[in-house]
Amino acid sequence: MPDPPDPGPGEVSVRLHACGVCGSDMHFYLEGNSAGTPARYPMVVGHEPAGEIVAVGKGVEDLAVGDRVAVEPAVTCGECEYCKAGKRNLCERCEFMIGIQLPGLLLEYATIPAKNALKVPSTMSYGAASVVEPVAILLHALELAELKPGETVAIMGAGPIGITGVAMAKVAGASLVVSGDMIPHRLERAREMGADLAVDVSKDSIADAVKDLTGGKGADVVLDAAGKARSIQAAIHSVKPGGRIVVIGIPSEAYTPVPFWPALHAEVTIKVQKRSNGNDHDALELIKTGKIDPEKILSHRFSLEDGGKAFSVMGNYEDGVIKPLIEW
Repeated sequence: MPDPPDPGPGEVSVRLHACGVCGSDMHFYLEGNSAGTPARYPMVVGHEPAGEIVAVGKGVEDLAVGDRVAVEPAVTCGECEYCKAGKRNLCERCEFMIGIQLPGLLLEYATIPAKNALKVPSTMSYGAASVVEPVAILLHALELAELKPGETVAIMGAGPIGITGVAMAKVAGASLVVSGDMIPHRLERAREMGADLAVDVSKDSIADAVKDLTGGKGADVVLDAAGKARSIQAAIHSVKPGGRIVVIGIPSEAYTPVPFWPALHAEVTIKVQKRSNGNDHDALELIKTGKIDPEKILSHRFSLEDGGKAFSVMGNYEDGVIKPLIEW
């Protein structure tokens, strides 16, 4: 890649130091597309980065050379009907730093809008700062779910988003959190993050477990962090009448079969999430105050030169991996 241009008005140049590997990146790596958007080879992925400011353009007053920042990967216009309505994640002219509209950020340097650089404490590690983006995803999920203190939550999938969801649900005041996955080390991490029960869905029904714990009612809220037909079906069978489901995970298929009649009879609300929605400041605050521990989410570290191994380990669920971090 060529060096990025010097920052123009309202822009900053960032020297990147760390970037988490996300499920969206893995879809490109394993399947050649993500949510139906084909990869364009060669492409740079990575949209959970952190780095330091090395240059600022004219008009940038709240950032300075040497500041540590997390990067919000969605560049939005601020002018369309969705941006004005507070739904920036639906921006009509959004350019996302994932390798399609804009390069991803597994790079040494990038020039970005200053509004996309979130200053973090100088004492915060770049790895911890890289977790701002996935925590922001969960904050938006809980907004969509309208989770209230004392409610019960079931979470399908105990990958990075799923285990973060466990911790976030507890922070939000959930009285009971049930996690489901089929990988033992991920279920163990879900317990460490606060899950009251972790169910091996290759052996047992999470819907039955949830109903046993709730007197046959089901969960008030179900977060599907797996994005599989099986997990979405389990979500519908696990939710109580009048409950809410938020699908965070990205299915590999455009058409995913769901049990519609049970959802109809229970008058279930199903929402499908697209990224975060301006939640990065609140996400940073959760990390700064210790309510979310990035070290429990980041399980492996790789150099940029070994980046390919990070993707291979993640894709094959090797070595107890939860979430790899690439550092340079």
